[in-house]
Amino acid sequence: MRKGACMKITRVTTPPTHISFYDNWDGPGAEDIEDKLSPQHVEDVVEIFQTPLTGHYNWDYASADGRIRKLYKLGKELNWNADMDLDWSQSFARSNLPLDEAFNPFNGWEPFEALSEDEKLRFGWHNLAWMLAQFMHGEQGALLVASQLASCAPTYDAKLYAASQTFDEARHVEAFTRYLQEKVGILYPVNPNLKTLLDKILSDPRWDLKFIGMQIIIEGLALAAFNTLKMTAKDPLLKQLIHLVIRDEARHVTFGVNYLEDFVKSLSDEEREDRAHFAYEACVVMRERLISTEVFEHFGWDVEAAREQVLSSAIMGQFRNLLFTRIMPNLKRIGLLTDSVRPRFESLGLLQFENLVDDGEVDWAELSRPLYE
Repeated sequence: MRKGACMKITRVTTPPTHISFYDNWDGPGAEDIEDKLSPQHVEDVVEIFQTPLTGHYNWDYASADGRIRKLYKLGKELNWNADMDLDWSQSFARSNLPLDEAFNPFNGWEPFEALSEDEKLRFGWHNLAWMLAQFMHGEQGALLVASQLASCAPTYDAKLYAASQTFDEARHVEAFTRYLQEKVGILYPVNPNLKTLLDKILSDPRWDLKFIGMQIIIEGLALAAFNTLKMTAKDPLLKQLIHLVIRDEARHVTFGVNYLEDFVKSLSDEEREDRAHFAYEACVVMRERLISTEVFEHFGWDVEAAREQVLSSAIMGQFRNLLFTRIMPNLKRIGLLTDSVRPRFESLGLLQFENLVDDGEVDWAELSRPLYE
């Protein structure tokens, strides 16, 4: 450790709820924490969780599944470095709206239209900050889960892949953190709905539930959301960052579907129903995670009225449905769209997507493309 630096670890029982600012651009009264980023003042705020993790040695080092081994090799070949493969010298003026306004669910809504143009601009950046922060927090959760899977996955191929995914997730956390610190300057806390699901996945002792929760639900949603953000973001650097993350996430989801498809068949009917209901509940929680409640609170809006505006917005309805176009066929592929949960998914309007293309059939040509073409 550098001379003069000190490690300060603050333990908390719940995540922070305040918004932090890395510079003072957000206006008078903004909390400037730039000086806290120096080595002398770094403070680690940690929350402890306990997990009855059951690990597996594997003493048979032969590759049993060529698909999983090939995905592992692709992960090695397509590694990227956030410092070298992203051009951080690019700048995008904060005087510009960061996202395509056609996708703003508050267009025409009275409280939003009452804002000044400067406040609308500020809202746009806060909305992006909230979105990217949830990606970042989710990627940390994925990092922790992948590290658990390296220990508790029973097969040799899965352990290798989980180890490679752990490095992928570390890279994602690093890249999103840097973009938020250097280009946005605003850090939102983790959304409570996302945190609830991460807690459940991390603390459950069943390795396959970790696969279902992370590889199918969270990663599947993230992949669809990343594709939408890549389309709507205006900053070329952010588009480039998202492009690289998408390449990794596509492998992760494909790995989850291929690995779970065979395993779920080995479960008893009772065990399969238990996993199916968990998947449904996870989807319900993640639908709520799409609503930026913390931004509404920051701007002093009626949170429930703003939430209803989002839920009733046609564009947001299309966006929410788009996110599940990947999850539903994958749940069907692995055998978790059981008769008992089908009506529940139907009530959410999601069952219509069950027959779309799933990620079980590996598109090796697509997954093997160079990072840049």
